[in-house]
Amino acid sequence: MHTNTVLHAVREPLTLTLRRAGSADLPGVLALFAEAAEWLNGRGVRQWPVGGFPAHRIEPLIAAGTLYVVEGEPDGVCEDGHARGPLATIALDTFADPEFWTPEDRPEDAYYVHKLCTARACSGLGIGRALLDWAGRRTLADGLRWLRLDCAKANTGLQGYYRSLGFRHVRTVDLPHRASGALFQRPAGGFAGYGGPRLVDLTADLAAEVSATGLLPGEVDGRAPASAGVPEGGLVLTR
Repeated sequence: MHTNTVLHAVREPLTLTLRRAGSADLPGVLALFAEAAEWLNGRGVRQWPVGGFPAHRIEPLIAAGTLYVVEGEPDGVCEDGHARGPLATIALDTFADPEFWTPEDRPEDAYYVHKLCTARACSGLGIGRALLDWAGRRTLADGLRWLRLDCAKANTGLQGYYRSLGFRHVRTVDLPHRASGALFQRPAGGFAGYGGPRLVDLTADLAAEVSATGLLPGEVDGRAPASAGVPEGGLVLTR
């Protein structure tokens, strides 16, 4: 069996760590995106470019400190006891794509999720749900009103997944040169009633806000309703 296969029969609760990506993470992040793009394109979903993203698209996110990676604890996630690369990624920033979000949307009132991706081997572990919950808490902590994202117009399963996690469909912007364009938003804050992995947040600037939720410092309770669907084959979430 491949040594980077993630076990689904892990002990409860599954504990993962979240930290800002550094330059040394670039190869692993690019490999994760390439894996996701291959899977999507193999199923006819035109969402991410074939081969994933070139380095010059990801390096600015790392330099800005807005790309985060999720790693597994060495004794519970990977069958050989070590993670070979990030299990998931998320970018969270204030960039509102001007082709999608208008001044009437008050783009300055929101954080925007990009590059949310989970390794294929992590299907069903709820890592994507936990990351979105973390992003919602981060949005609230920074005094913003909305957590927003855009996703592929044709990926109705993914859109249903976001709805199941409390996101509301704002509108779909149908531009011929863009695969994405389905816009969603959710009020800032966590999503109550979760049952999934626990994220230990290693970004110190969020510790006070997380503590205010009643959780241990550095922990984000990434639990989602049992009814929340998971896209077939794992979580490959946004543009």
